[in-house]
Amino acid sequence: MTEVTPPPVNRTGVPVVADSSNSHGAVEALERLGRMSLRELSMDSLLQTVTDLTKAVMPGNPEASVCVLIKDRPTTAVTTGELATALDERQYEKGHGPCLHAARSGDVTVIRDTRTEKRWPDYTPRAVERGNLSSLSIPLPIDADEDVVGALNIYARRPDAFDEESRSVATRFAPYAAVAAGNLYAYQSARDLAANLQAALESRAVIDQAKGILMERFKLTADQAFQLLAQASMHHNRKLRDVADELVRTGEFRPR
Repeated sequence: MTEVTPPPVNRTGVPVVADSSNSHGAVEALERLGRMSLRELSMDSLLQTVTDLTKAVMPGNPEASVCVLIKDRPTTAVTTGELATALDERQYEKGHGPCLHAARSGDVTVIRDTRTEKRWPDYTPRAVERGNLSSLSIPLPIDADEDVVGALNIYARRPDAFDEESRSVATRFAPYAAVAAGNLYAYQSARDLAANLQAALESRAVIDQAKGILMERFKLTADQAFQLLAQASMHHNRKLRDVADELVRTGEFRPR
């Protein structure tokens, strides 16, 4: 009896489709995403899963990535391989390209044949050198109010890889990537805000301590003590917190 070899799978457990978008595989992948519990997954894990599944079911032996622009500063959040990373970074270096255009404009951006593409002439030769012969970038409207946008990028290794069906499939993956990327940004923003608040509280505490020392040492009011700290800060071109910290730690104060 002939032994049947199972198809290769990627790290998400979805069969790898080497040369054409597979409707059944795409439906299965989307159903898998729909069943995932956001409580059990980190957002970066969900984002990586989206890109892995996109790579698995899209045609042209592709690599995929998600780029995110925060106040127009781009970064690659996740990627499935070196090809996608290199092409994303080339676009960031030049300031334009299909993934940046999709993210900024909100338009689905297709390169049918990278060898003959006339847009972005300082990007496409590098893409061809890397073996990318067509690409598809789907915009991710993450949070326009916060100046956060992005794109799901698929870089195929053969020309004209993306027909209407495969574009439709990629578009259906995009909302999952948008949710994950948006939550990652929100988490990062919250963490940064908490860190800034903590730093502000620590600064306030050390400044209050320094004011107390000056009030006792020079018999000043609280306002006079603060003004003395501010004058020392300006005179020595140092942050007020650093002046206060030195006074609290060493007892030394170098007024104007």
